[in-house]
Amino acid sequence: MKISELKVGTNNVNIKAKVIQKDEPREVVTKYGKRLNVANISLEDETGTISMSLWGNDINEVNVGDMVEVSGGYVNEFRDNPQLSTGKFGKIKVVEKSGGSEELEESEEYNSEESEESEE
Repeated sequence: MKISELKVGTNNVNIKAKVIQKDEPREVVTKYGKRLNVANISLEDETGTISMSLWGNDINEVNVGDMVEVSGGYVNEFRDNPQLSTGKFGKIKVVEKSGGSEELEESEEYNSEESEESEE
């Protein structure tokens, strides 16, 4: 499926796209009074772009330049614009990190282990 095919009301969306923009996370209060973090991203493929909201742990997993795969998503409308969502049962996963960030993560882990040892 391609972004240009996504219309409000489309269910069971499976799509692969690149993250081209990511907003800073912000805290929202749900109608049930629960506080959650959310960050908006923009996804792009060769046919167009669409916005999507990331919730909770997904915010830190996804970065600009990453290629992501959304499975089991759906398209709703937010402020008169179509928006892709994973909802309760959908998933988003990074299938390709933007250049060099995987190596950086490994070295950060290594450095944090070293600093913990030196503190003892």
